[in-house]
Amino acid sequence: MWAQLRALTPTQRNAFLASYLGWTLDAFDFFILVFVIPDVAKEFHATKTAVTRAIFLTLAFRPVGAFLFGWAGDKFGRRVPLMIDVIFYSVMELLSGFAPTLTAFLVLRAIFGIAMGGEWGLGASLAMETVPAETRGLLSGILQQGYPVGYLLAALVFRFVFHTHALGWRWMFFIGVLPALLSLFIRSRVQESPAWERNKAAQANLNLGSAVRSHLGLFAYMAVLMAAFNFMSHGTQDMYPTFLRVQRHFAPDTVSNIAIIYNLGAICGGVLFGGLSQRIGRRRAIIIAALLALPVVPLWAYSHTAAMLALGAFAMQFFVQGAWGVIPAHLSELSPTALRGTFTGFAYQTGNLIASYNATLQSGIAEAHGNDYSLALAATIVVVLLAVAGITALGREAPQARFETEGAR
Repeated sequence: MWAQLRALTPTQRNAFLASYLGWTLDAFDFFILVFVIPDVAKEFHATKTAVTRAIFLTLAFRPVGAFLFGWAGDKFGRRVPLMIDVIFYSVMELLSGFAPTLTAFLVLRAIFGIAMGGEWGLGASLAMETVPAETRGLLSGILQQGYPVGYLLAALVFRFVFHTHALGWRWMFFIGVLPALLSLFIRSRVQESPAWERNKAAQANLNLGSAVRSHLGLFAYMAVLMAAFNFMSHGTQDMYPTFLRVQRHFAPDTVSNIAIIYNLGAICGGVLFGGLSQRIGRRRAIIIAALLALPVVPLWAYSHTAAMLALGAFAMQFFVQGAWGVIPAHLSELSPTALRGTFTGFAYQTGNLIASYNATLQSGIAEAHGNDYSLALAATIVVVLLAVAGITALGREAPQARFETEGAR
């Protein structure tokens, strides 16, 4: 693995690093909210389910950003739209900390969703089009694990910042403006995708509508696949801190420690299965990871001690994010050349739209059964894991796609 990473050129390394950090910091800004749902609800005199609508709105508006920024990425290149997007989501995060009412907070989180939705397609396209094909599986796994790394950073901020300021949860969002500094690195050190450069003449004349219509079946499959994947990730992540605080009555420090542990599991799983997919295939790696998560559900949802819950959550995220580690490479390889920026991000975020009601659904089930989050978490994730394995098995893959020769004459 280290030999493959060392073999990257400075151009490839900088492009990958920018994409990785963009996704990591995007996830950091998103996951700040999941740690403070009870506190936001208390300040605005609302139920926790009402506050989870902020998660729903963020996820629901991500396809808007994916389409707009994906179109810009296909039309004008990946680099500049990525830089603009990073600034956009950082500013929306900062403004969320100033929200005077729950309504204002929900509106700001919806706009944040537009910004968040734009990052993944741009970053994944830039990274996967720049790195060598033989390292794509490994780097796909590392790239996607920017998401749990962002979650881990949010857990650390919650652990060390939440109780140290009178403004409480608002300080969490103020810190979320820091990712804007990444735009300076992108501007000074990152070059445009070589695959896009070779095709930019054709991209300038791209008829987006007809191009999308000609690949509508593929897009529909990718969106359904991503719906299952997003139900899987958000179904195991978004309400878990609330479950630990409300049903298991753990202190915030304990919740943070458990979150750090399960995100370390996510990082390990994503890198392992991403690299494994280079040898056994994308679909097989995903199916194995999803099915191996099923026996972990009782330990993850029904344990009572912090140690056993941490173990269950570590194992659950190891397999959930193991499956996810294959996705940047898998979607990039499936997408048509001229539409890669639009297709990857828009399919991903359309799946997010379908899955956007997850947190509100799980919270509603739990509150309807006396705050039984164990039931809500377990009942949803068993169905979703089976769906991920089944939908993946019905699809196809293209791991031998050679981005470095696209557009060559």
